[in-house]
Amino acid sequence: MVPSPHLVTFIFDLDGVIIDSMPSHVAAWQLYFEKLGQGRADFSKRMHGYRNDELVREWFGPALSDAEVARHGAEKEKLYRQMMGPVLQSHLVAGVVDFLQLHQAVKKGVASNAERLNVDLILDGSGLRHHFSVVLDGDQVQRPKPYPDIYEKAAELLGAPMQDCIVFEDSPAGVKAGLAAGARVVGVLTYPTELIGVDLLIRDFRDPSLGKWLERAATS
Repeated sequence: MVPSPHLVTFIFDLDGVIIDSMPSHVAAWQLYFEKLGQGRADFSKRMHGYRNDELVREWFGPALSDAEVARHGAEKEKLYRQMMGPVLQSHLVAGVVDFLQLHQAVKKGVASNAERLNVDLILDGSGLRHHFSVVLDGDQVQRPKPYPDIYEKAAELLGAPMQDCIVFEDSPAGVKAGLAAGARVVGVLTYPTELIGVDLLIRDFRDPSLGKWLERAATS
């Protein structure tokens, strides 16, 4: 059974939900710090689900100007795009393409903390953009996840009551944002982490429990 498009709306995070990008993000930060003659070992422990400006201020110091924060973030993201572009198709989360095709009639959006150039790279490079009528990046809201702002804005633009939205998330910050917005949340375990409070946990979009749960969600 395919959920009725009148009863549910899907909103997807990007990194870790549509694209398995964490290894490339970690590698890009490592390379960037090497270029600066510095070294760090805790990238993946802290960066999961957070926006670049938050990470830059934590790692380079809170006294940085907005221009310096933007410069550091832009240089790292340029490296990330260079790494991800050639391997993008092989890094799509398992089953996501088939899932989107199966649910073509359902209204869908993307709500990501990532910057616009990264979002564009993934959606255009994968050929998946046409599935999403709303695409939001981290610069389109003042407060990033774990605040609910980006999911609330996505639901508003999609014309969907928040209680009818199903959010797909892979990070604790994103789960908090979805729950705080009032959506039902499906946790995607692309990376080993604890996703507290989700309505369903799946390994990827091939998980048979997802279809069964959606059948119930579409009528509840």
